[in-house]
Amino acid sequence: MLIKKEYLSQPQTENCTQNIFVKFLEYQTLSVDTKSLLLISRLRATLEWTDPDLAWNTSVYQFNEVILPVSKIWSPELHVTNGITTEMSHSSPDLLANSKGTVIHSVIINAQVICEVNLFNYPFASDKCPVAIQGWSRMGCGTNLVFGELKTVIASSGEWETGNATLERKRSDRNFILVPLSIKSTQPFITLVLPSILIVIADAVSFALPLGGGERNGFKVTLVLSFTMFLIILNDELPGDGECSPIIRFHFCCCLVILVVSMLWSMVMTRLFAEGRFGLFRQSKGPVSGNAGGGNAKEDEEVKAEVGVDVLGGVKEDGQILKKVVNFLEAIDGKTRESDRNQRFASKLDHIFFWFYLNSGIATLPTSNSVMVALTFSVLHRMF
Repeated sequence: MLIKKEYLSQPQTENCTQNIFVKFLEYQTLSVDTKSLLLISRLRATLEWTDPDLAWNTSVYQFNEVILPVSKIWSPELHVTNGITTEMSHSSPDLLANSKGTVIHSVIINAQVICEVNLFNYPFASDKCPVAIQGWSRMGCGTNLVFGELKTVIASSGEWETGNATLERKRSDRNFILVPLSIKSTQPFITLVLPSILIVIADAVSFALPLGGGERNGFKVTLVLSFTMFLIILNDELPGDGECSPIIRFHFCCCLVILVVSMLWSMVMTRLFAEGRFGLFRQSKGPVSGNAGGGNAKEDEEVKAEVGVDVLGGVKEDGQILKKVVNFLEAIDGKTRESDRNQRFASKLDHIFFWFYLNSGIATLPTSNSVMVALTFSVLHRMF
């Protein structure tokens, strides 16, 4: 008899509204897409409403409750109004109706919600995301949801954890679930922050390598290229910007700048160590006048030739030979002293820069990590 009535529309009342009692509502976070800032959630609701047209006389039909197919009578629809996709399904093809017209049914809602989580402190971020839920209504007509118990399924969703959600109300027809979310910071810290800190430490230790020979420069270039590839690989894994760009980007930028400055400094110091100047281009060797006090290439060649002639032919006297030899050795000794002076000067500058580099790294890296943990910004979530 009830099925043949085919009541497929909402029960009509004087005020054009129908109260739907959500006796039990269970919320569960399935996953959080950090890159796209999407919250994927699942809700299971037990609904109860009264349809007078489905009541019957127990003296005629001696049953207090019957099971009806959900496709043969009207049942309310729930929507997540701030979701980009919402799919409601019936948990069972049947529902329960009693003789007074009270109907009990359960539905399942899967929704994707744009959640503008504050990721400024990533990977130590935490925020709350609203999930708006309501029934159908148009111009004062429709369904009015009355909520009862809310249960949150506490579970980890990837790198995110869900806290105890609460029911909130913006106005009489605007209900939402406020979902606390927080990141499990251990894994992102180990895979993102720790490698960058270790690379900077390795770069600082590389100052122990000698300036001459090129080993230090090669090692520093390798570190810069490795860190650049590290950032390129992580580009798809880093969170989206949202309203506040994650400060971890600033951390990576500082690390990259530190590595590049250290590499360039090492190259300049290597040039100073070897040639005693900061020039960017190597000077070409050409003929030089022979009036320098310390001797030059032409004078050295003349000395060598004259010494050879003196030894073989005995043309010059011993005093002149000795004077030429002394001048030749003094010229070599002067170049050696100049080279030692340049190397000492380059080593001194390198030591000064090392301590500056070390103090800057000690000040910058812990500061950026402390800001990631302690400094917070509030994000105004879009309501519905």
